[in-house]
Amino acid sequence: MSESSSTTVVERVDAERRYEILVDGERAGLTAYRDLGAQRVFFHTEVDEAFAGRGLAPQLVQQALADVRASGMRIVPVCPYVAKFLKRHDEFADITDPVMPEVLRWLKAQLD
Repeated sequence: MSESSSTTVVERVDAERRYEILVDGERAGLTAYRDLGAQRVFFHTEVDEAFAGRGLAPQLVQQALADVRASGMRIVPVCPYVAKFLKRHDEFADITDPVMPEVLRWLKAQLD
């Protein structure tokens, strides 16, 4: 099957606290978050090697951030990939909060 005919879907998986990108029903990548009040703190993004080079990571993050906006929440980009994405996509600047030391401490406690 050619790449152009594959179906790509991004969905929020609340139980896992992450967004997943599916290619033909198979999970190809994810971006993980934790919610701190009205802030959605993104801390990890990955795309499986088998799906590398297809531009899935920006598609995943774009749709995840659009969902955050639609939810009325704010973005905290702890994940280096999400932070880099936001530097190139200023349409999310109005809902992006800086990564503060207290957020990092809170996140570490959440993940331990």
